[in-house]
Amino acid sequence: MTEAQCAQLLEEHAIKPTANRIVVLKELVKALHPVTLSDLETRILTIDKSNIFRALTVFREHHLVHIIEGGGEGAHYELCHSHDHDHDEDLHPHFYCERCQQTFCLDYTEIPHIPLPKGFRPTSANLMIKGICPECQSK
Repeated sequence: MTEAQCAQLLEEHAIKPTANRIVVLKELVKALHPVTLSDLETRILTIDKSNIFRALTVFREHHLVHIIEGGGEGAHYELCHSHDHDHDEDLHPHFYCERCQQTFCLDYTEIPHIPLPKGFRPTSANLMIKGICPECQSK
């Protein structure tokens, strides 16, 4: 994704496209799997950890990233491909490999419907499955 495309995506989410935000977004686009703040810090040497975190916070507030919890190393971040700010059509479960400690998106796999008691209104869902990934099984 070019710098201009990153700036456009940020603007589509009502985020001011600063140089730091564009750099963080480019790294999220390049990532093949959800990444941690630590991952981004080692990949982005021109921005300190607090500024990376601030960019991620703004991205989350404007529905540009998902925060995935429940794997190893704390929160993981991935781009959100939903186009609706009220309903997230991009929700999907994740798989955490207990050997390589990598988190994988299970795109196109729906999170099962969980009936909630009357009066409860869900705003998000996070389903993490843990086990051993195919690559680690073959070793």
